[in-house]
Amino acid sequence: MDEITEIILKNETFIYSIAKKFSKYKNKEDLFQVGCIGMIEAYKNFDETKGTKFTTYAYNYVYGQMSKYVREDHIIKLNRELNTIKSKIEKAKEHLSQCLMREPTNKEISDFLEIDEDTIGKILNYKDPYSMEENYADELSMYEIISDKEKDYNTLIALKMEIEKLNEPEKTIMIKRYYEDLTQTEIAKKLGLSQVDISRKENKILTKLRKTFN
Repeated sequence: MDEITEIILKNETFIYSIAKKFSKYKNKEDLFQVGCIGMIEAYKNFDETKGTKFTTYAYNYVYGQMSKYVREDHIIKLNRELNTIKSKIEKAKEHLSQCLMREPTNKEISDFLEIDEDTIGKILNYKDPYSMEENYADELSMYEIISDKEKDYNTLIALKMEIEKLNEPEKTIMIKRYYEDLTQTEIAKKLGLSQVDISRKENKILTKLRKTFN
C-alpha cells in the first residue's frame, strides 16, 4: 500500500465527516472523492515539524475542495434552469409585444407564463451567479475564517494563540473541539453544560475570530 492510499484510508471517516456538513448536497460519494484530492494536497504540503495536528491542517484543504465542487456544480445546474426559464420569458415577451403592440410588463408576462412576478423580475435582473446560490454548508467552522491565501502554518499558529487568550470555558471548548476532535455533545458532558450552550459559545467565538482574521 502506498503512502497516499494509506493516508486516505486512515482519514476516511474524517473526510466523510466534512462531507456531512453539506447536507443539502445528496451525492456524498462525489464529495468524498474531491475531499480526497484536498487530503492529498494537504499531505504533500504538511510539515510535521511545525507541531500542527495533521487533521487541523488538512481540514481547510478538504473543505475547500468540497466547497468549490458544490458551488460549481450548483451554478451549472442553476444556470441551466435559469436559461430555460429565461428563454420562455423572452419568447413570451416577443409574443405579447406583437399582441399588445408594446413591451409587456412583468405582471403581464407572469400571467401569461403562470410564473410568479417576483421570480420573473429576479431572472430578468439576474447577473451574478453567486447571488442566488444556496448555502450548502450547514455550520460555520473555525477553518472557514481563514482565506485560501492565508492557509499556512503562521495563520494556524496565530489562530491557536488567539484561542489560548480565551477565558474558560471557551478556551477548553475550542481546544477540545478543534484540537482533540471532540463533538459538541462530548464536550457538553465533560463540562456539565448542554449541547446548546456549547454551540452558542462556539459560534460566538468563531464570529469573533472571523473578524480578527478577515
